[in-house]
Amino acid sequence: MLVNRRRSLLSLLAAAVTLSVSARLAQAEDPALADDILKALTPEQQTRSLSVSRPQTAVTPEQARLVESLKNKTASSLAPVEREKLAAVTKDKPSFDVKINFDFDSDRIGPAAARAVDEIGKALSNSKLTGNTFIIAGHTDAKGSSTYNQELSERRAESVKSYLIEKYRIPAADLIAAGYGKTMLKDVSNPFAPENRRVQIINMADKSIAQRQ
Repeated sequence: MLVNRRRSLLSLLAAAVTLSVSARLAQAEDPALADDILKALTPEQQTRSLSVSRPQTAVTPEQARLVESLKNKTASSLAPVEREKLAAVTKDKPSFDVKINFDFDSDRIGPAAARAVDEIGKALSNSKLTGNTFIIAGHTDAKGSSTYNQELSERRAESVKSYLIEKYRIPAADLIAAGYGKTMLKDVSNPFAPENRRVQIINMADKSIAQRQ
């Protein structure tokens, strides 16, 4: 009898610890991430009495042709010159960096990675962003060879794109995946810093700007 009571007590304590850990994990997640992404990617925001526009550069016909030519390509099929041109076109566009917890050397979107990608999906599904073209740019830190990091960033960008298409029904034609490996470090002074390992979501803002002007 005493043994059974001890076992019951231990089970209750274990359950309490599990609930406590789960609660801390839930609190550690950012419930406002989707809202932050939406705000960052929306070309124009309305305040109480003012219209606040983000700095924009109009998409030229040449840039529009470039974007259209990349819509049916995979990240691994983009030529270096195409990646360079895309980076130049997107330089001044609304963007947001998302830290996605991929497993080491993996492009699989497991439970940890899915939490962040789900927030991206919620934001891109918002009617304020309907009709825009988004670039999904994968970036790594400087650890490892250039070839390894380039391929890893491409695979991860493609995984995010596929997840958004399959789960959130984002039109494939609205998403372009590209990988930049370790060529565009966010923290140049600390090449191995975690913030360098990210997926950048960029809004080309072509259609929505034209509709709002």
